[in-house]
Amino acid sequence: MFAIALQQKKYKTYTLSDLAFNSSINVVPERGGIITSWCVKNQELLFLDSERFDNPELTIRGGIPILFPICGNLSNNRYKYNRNNYFIKRHGFARDLPWQVVENSTKDKASITLVLISNILTKTVYPFDFKLTFTYQLKGNSLEILQTYANLSNTERMPFSTGLHPYFLAPNKEQLRFHIPSMQYVDQKKGTLHDNNCKFDYKLNEVNAIFKRLTGLATTVYDQSRGLRITMSYSSAYSTLVFWTVKNQNFYCLQPWTAPPNSLNTDYRVVYLEPGSSCQMVTRLTAIFV
Repeated sequence: MFAIALQQKKYKTYTLSDLAFNSSINVVPERGGIITSWCVKNQELLFLDSERFDNPELTIRGGIPILFPICGNLSNNRYKYNRNNYFIKRHGFARDLPWQVVENSTKDKASITLVLISNILTKTVYPFDFKLTFTYQLKGNSLEILQTYANLSNTERMPFSTGLHPYFLAPNKEQLRFHIPSMQYVDQKKGTLHDNNCKFDYKLNEVNAIFKRLTGLATTVYDQSRGLRITMSYSSAYSTLVFWTVKNQNFYCLQPWTAPPNSLNTDYRVVYLEPGSSCQMVTRLTAIFV
């Protein structure tokens, strides 16, 4: 049995549930369309900094923020288009803006669809007409994020990169084991290239590893302290995976991106949508307690 409930907490929160499986997600449209909670068998899988979440002046640390129209940051936070300079802060603006709920359903699964449409505010930093449509689908131990990116312009191509920034709860990061399908990664702090042995030094103040050349479409994490395996699979448009965590915080992030940082300036892996066209992507998360 599937259910959808709406509660007025600090923000309006939609809870989608699979009651037979004791799984659920919380979705907060006005805070960037974010998923703030994902439970399987009544066990929370996501980290959320509640104090930052409650403060609308701060970016959220936790849940699954949406990254658009860039991932990471631009050089000097700027890019040029048609001889004009534009400023976009790290990870873009989609995670900070209110999204609109346009549909929900409990037929065969619990699902909710949200949209974000360009406006005067977005066009001051990103001069394109767009429509983003995200559908969150919950069934059993799986969460699917279906995405459609549409260029509403009749004349201009639209460049962008996009991604997700999941924060996974990890009470003991030393008990994590990873399978990341890439031979090498770049240490973002030092700019150095390393062979991928899927091991990270959690004694560092920050670990920021970017895997630019993925050789597969799924990543798996084993949390031995919880007896938990999470598999994240993604469309082939996602060319980059970023692992990020900070010292003494009980989370890690595995982020599928379509392009690495500064892509609007380098043109590397940028997605271009022709006028009036759209594209679809999907990310699927599955959790199993073993």
